[in-house]
Amino acid sequence: MGIIVLASNYLVQFPIKYYGLGEILTYGAFSYPIAFLITDLANRSYGKMVARKIVYIGFAIGISFTLLFSTNFADLISIRIAIGSGIAFLIAQLLDVQIFDRLRKKDWFIAPLTSSLIGSTVDTFLFFSISFYATGVPWVTLLFGDLAVKVLVALIMLIPFRFLLKTFKPV
Repeated sequence: MGIIVLASNYLVQFPIKYYGLGEILTYGAFSYPIAFLITDLANRSYGKMVARKIVYIGFAIGISFTLLFSTNFADLISIRIAIGSGIAFLIAQLLDVQIFDRLRKKDWFIAPLTSSLIGSTVDTFLFFSISFYATGVPWVTLLFGDLAVKVLVALIMLIPFRFLLKTFKPV
């Protein structure tokens, strides 16, 4: 979880400059949804208390390493990215855990898809508004571009989730 947070925090600083996507999408949109897969599998297999612990551990590791290795303290945007990432991650992941837990008895795909979509939406809005509001960065277009990719990746993550369900026993 910590590695995913660190990678996503680093990659969000780089817009995709191909095909005119520079103001719409960053590389972080592709790695971050994996955090929801990790949380949902932990929730399904070990329950919401363990899933919350994984969120807290991922938060501590991810933010610590982000501050140490990818935050330029002379650059306000870099500091805002670290703060925005931490707040957005913690709120969105804990929301994901709660929603997943309430929906766990529905069809196998309802809980991970719903919790990931809501969590990704909350995370994306919090992160981009905290990190880039009033900075000159086209954060609204980046927000919607990243959210579109996160929704697509959340749908794709249903494949490994379904496959891994056979490996883990639900609580």
